[in-house]
Amino acid sequence: MKYILTVLCLTLSGFIFLQGCKPSKANDTRTLAVTIEPQKYFLETITGNHFDVTCIVSSGMNPESADFSPSQLMNLDKSVAYFKIGYLGIENSLVNKVAKTNPELKIIECSEGIELIGGVCTHTHDGDDDHAHHNGHAGGDPHTWSSVASTKVIVENMYKGLLEIDKANEADYTINYNKLIGEIDTTDSIIRSYLEKAPSKAFIIYHPALSYFAKEYGLTQYSIENDGKNPSPAQLKELIDKAKAEGVKTVFIQQEFDTKNAETVAEAIGGTIVPINLLSYNWSDEMIKIAKALAQENE
Repeated sequence: MKYILTVLCLTLSGFIFLQGCKPSKANDTRTLAVTIEPQKYFLETITGNHFDVTCIVSSGMNPESADFSPSQLMNLDKSVAYFKIGYLGIENSLVNKVAKTNPELKIIECSEGIELIGGVCTHTHDGDDDHAHHNGHAGGDPHTWSSVASTKVIVENMYKGLLEIDKANEADYTINYNKLIGEIDTTDSIIRSYLEKAPSKAFIIYHPALSYFAKEYGLTQYSIENDGKNPSPAQLKELIDKAKAEGVKTVFIQQEFDTKNAETVAEAIGGTIVPINLLSYNWSDEMIKIAKALAQENE
């Protein structure tokens, strides 16, 4: 009998020990997911070390037409919450795929409160609040983070969403959020100081991804794409003639898109090609780089 009791005690002790070795649910669920790298920067800045932040769209991927690997979906599946940037169609398909395995996943809409700019637009409207751009997105321009004003909305939505998830650390999040807003305001001041020197208030970009930037700073964006397609020779000539007439010298290109037509336009107008990365983790640096290029100041 004594032997049986001893074995039973050892068995129970072992069970308790093994249970203690299992990672707690809290440790398993301290991850938040975002779609793009700029969001990762914003959220990591606000959360500090309270959460890990995983980014679904890898650097160099086109977030408007990306295909996702099982590991990327797994990163989303194990997260406490998913912070959607808002208007990228692929985000809805991501949520639908993960909803079956993680129905409790909290969704934070980061662009809530931001008016979507444009639909299909193949002409320009200087100073028009609805169309201060030249836009080839069928549903509007989803790049809401390309301006300071809309970025502030995104960051505020992130902050509020974070408090819903983890109210206990509100003091830390509030301090970090206020610091981030200060950084964004500083970025805005630097952008404006460069744009004051810009010889032209218009620019060319292959894919119309700077609609919010153009609207905020009173600029005109001409896209080389026409309704999401490469332009015809006649359309390309029309764009070159307009750019020459307005003294446009800056042609922005993005690594996710073809650069051949951009190079042709830049050569024809005697302009400069400037590579930009709106998916950069270093959001402030990238926004300042765009303004600096428009001021035609070398890096």
